Amino acid sequence: MPARRLAAPLAMLAAGFAGIGTASAEEVNIYSARHYDSDQALYDAFTEKTGIEVNVLEGSSDQLIERIKREGAASPADVMMTVDAGRLWRAEQEGVFQSIESPVLDERVPAAMRHPENKWFGFSQRVRAIFYDPNDIDPANLKSYEDLADPRFKGEICIRSSNNIYNQSLLASLIAHHGKEEAEAWAQGVVDNMARDPEGGDTDQILGVASGECNIAVANHYYYARLLESDDPEERAAAEKVQVLFPNQDGRGAHVNIGGAGAVRNAPHHENATRFLEFLASDEAQALFVEGNHEYPVVKGAAKDPVLDSLGDFKTDDLNVSALGENNPEAIRIFDRVGWR
Repeated sequence: MPARRLAAPLAMLAAGFAGIGTASAEEVNIYSARHYDSDQALYDAFTEKTGIEVNVLEGSSDQLIERIKREGAASPADVMMTVDAGRLWRAEQEGVFQSIESPVLDERVPAAMRHPENKWFGFSQRVRAIFYDPNDIDPANLKSYEDLADPRFKGEICIRSSNNIYNQSLLASLIAHHGKEEAEAWAQGVVDNMARDPEGGDTDQILGVASGECNIAVANHYYYARLLESDDPEERAAAEKVQVLFPNQDGRGAHVNIGGAGAVRNAPHHENATRFLEFLASDEAQALFVEGNHEYPVVKGAAKDPVLDSLGDFKTDDLNVSALGENNPEAIRIFDRVGWR
């Protein structure tokens, strides 16, 4: 049976909703801030494998966190799924998650991709990459995130706004590696090098390079993969004008974030929640993350994808992703101070 997927707009959350219940032991209730139609394949595969029905309530991370807090011990939520370690950290700080003891998860999910106390786990990887116009940019001069602040690139960069969690986590990683002062100097340098005020999403930054609005963009890798596979010939042509660069290959490696999940503190179906999380680390589920959204698997060798393979091999930063959440408040303060809109 396909998972029941239930939207959760703010008004619905405020009014309460009885569409997810706790009556059956053979179900698991997922509160998800992942808005990918392809995730339905994950739920269907889990049900087929285990016989456990999946109920899904969708909303933004903040909406779902507030709902779980309001529901308290009576919450039907078993698992919360979202994207970016920064959002998982926010949920953790609000007491949403419980620690999970699972030899399967300990073995399958790398230590850098999970909370130190196993309160949440990363199940897919998203790389913050640099994209450039090969006609105007020599990649020999652009090898790292730090290079984005080099004055030689003044007026060259397209990048999203500072309220974007992906950029907040990138800056949080720089705080972890360099400290607050150097990270703030970097942020100021990027602001000085912007080709325009931040606007749009990650795809818009890549298209900005293709159109000549800027020569350098920062975006998550899968937005580029989508363009390469687009049904729109113009989008494919735009992607082919742009080259991708995975930064810091001579040092710590490219910044990686996650799509992840954790068991909710008062999960009424604790065993089913654990089984669902363990399933997300299986080769089958890892392949579905790759096929559905071109995210990299966290389990090495679990899945292959022709589009991702075409981007080549690269080294990733082994910083524990929990640091991205811990440094998020300071990253936001830095963004505000340097005027990153």
